Amino acid sequence: MTSFLETLREQRWDDHRYYHHSRINQSLHLISAISFMVAYVFLFINPPVAALIAWLISMVTRQSGHFFFEPKGYDEVNQATHEHKEEIKVGYNLKRKVVLMAVWALSPLLVYMTPDLFGLLTPHTNLGEFVLNVGWVWLFIGVGGLVFRVLQLFWLKDIQTGLVWGTKILTDPFCDAMLYFKSPLYVLKGELIDQSNLEMRRQHG
Repeated sequence: MTSFLETLREQRWDDHRYYHHSRINQSLHLISAISFMVAYVFLFINPPVAALIAWLISMVTRQSGHFFFEPKGYDEVNQATHEHKEEIKVGYNLKRKVVLMAVWALSPLLVYMTPDLFGLLTPHTNLGEFVLNVGWVWLFIGVGGLVFRVLQLFWLKDIQTGLVWGTKILTDPFCDAMLYFKSPLYVLKGELIDQSNLEMRRQHG
């Protein structure tokens, strides 16, 4: 258990120091975290609605922060190139995210063209039912994307690395909310880059 928690701490630290320099990105992660927590509640009430919240709000804000606001030049704080960070990324790096987001964006077209999704869905008869069916597909894509990467890490790394990453992803909303709840205030003050990363790097060696 000690090893598991230490690996989890390390993955969280690497994720923060490598991919969350931008205060705007951090603020978008805060919005993502709150909406993910709402989606978690809806998983027990209405699963397809949970998926709609998670993808349309949580994932869009989260990935927009990474794609559009996070610096991609040489990382002076961590003394690493963007290419190096992408290569050692445990979870979904930007290239993998492009594939995942493309599958997500195109999936409503599949539901429209194949309303019963080869017998997996009850065909929609109106817009509301179509949206809920899309939600079911997005739920499958989300769970599938998580499970696929965990199994892939089992093969590429080891079982613990995969389980730790899966745990990290599922608990990220709570961690991000605690880490970034002040980020919007920094943005309002005009601080667009998190200067504390340099001090945190010194503390972590």
